[in-house]
Amino acid sequence: MLAAIGEVIDRSAFAGGPYVAAFEKDFAAFCQAKHAIGVGNGTDALWFALIAAGIGAGDEVITAPNSFMATAEAISYAGATPVFADVDASTYTLDPAKIEAAITPRTKAIIPVHLFGQTADMDPIMVIAKRHGLVVIEDACQAHGAEYKGRRAGSIGHAGCFSFYPGKNLGALGEGGAVTTQDDALASRIRVLRDHGQDRKYFHSVIGWNGRMDGIQAAALSIKLKRLERGNAARRERAQQYDGLLRGVPGLVVQSPAAYATHVYHLYVIRVDEQERLLRAMGERGIACGIHYPVPIHLQKAYAHLGLGPGSFPVAETCCKEVLSLPMFPELKSEQVEAVVRELKTLLTTAPAQ
Repeated sequence: MLAAIGEVIDRSAFAGGPYVAAFEKDFAAFCQAKHAIGVGNGTDALWFALIAAGIGAGDEVITAPNSFMATAEAISYAGATPVFADVDASTYTLDPAKIEAAITPRTKAIIPVHLFGQTADMDPIMVIAKRHGLVVIEDACQAHGAEYKGRRAGSIGHAGCFSFYPGKNLGALGEGGAVTTQDDALASRIRVLRDHGQDRKYFHSVIGWNGRMDGIQAAALSIKLKRLERGNAARRERAQQYDGLLRGVPGLVVQSPAAYATHVYHLYVIRVDEQERLLRAMGERGIACGIHYPVPIHLQKAYAHLGLGPGSFPVAETCCKEVLSLPMFPELKSEQVEAVVRELKTLLTTAPAQ
């Protein structure tokens, strides 16, 4: 890693350049996509994909309400309005059966979120999109290497968006992101948009933005990409261990992987009634858990203007109230999983303090 960074420094290839191009080529191949365009972060990826697809003022984009805020932010900054549809109770991803009721004459796109490392049910989503002439942009920011019926996340919709935030399955040494696509024209537009709208230096064909990927991040990602398959396999192994130890335990629900999916377990989540108590109590025992995400997007103050109150999307709201993320990373040891489960079981049988 240090040697690769040293090369970037020696060549002064800091903003874009050969190291970014090399990573883009390798990441496109990994994702089974024709193109990968490196950008500044995952939010940039979503925003550029929307703008390049022609999404703008007055348009609506359907997505899930139980995602990270960036999914909706990108829609808003493209000038469009996020419209939410509820999620499936077992996968926590966009429920295809709920999408058509959310479609209006202003709907232009769907952003299914591949949450926690598992893809949404893409075939019916693509059928709906084709029927209504909609663009599909996969939010694959948590799904590096995940598969849907053998197809990689980011290769199925019109575009796929990835984040390389340090905590991701494929994480940079800082911020980074990418858009994948099979569409030559869409890829070309994104490349222009990320570089101040330049077709060539100082010749600006459109109003763009500074969304280039750093050379140092690309060099680091190229190294880590070679280890991603191994890391994802290790995550699956630990997830299977969790599954075996937790299935049937009273007071919690274990997420079952969808039959169509190869899950990469960016997060390993369970559902519990006493989310906050268990988070605190596990932390007191030296076990860092998390809540992803405590408030669904439609109930955030930032989106109060949409007028969507509690009960608008009951499945997503229930997930946000109950989901607890347990420790998950490739280096997690079997005995550590056993320790997590042991402490969790103890706490589930202990009444909260009055």
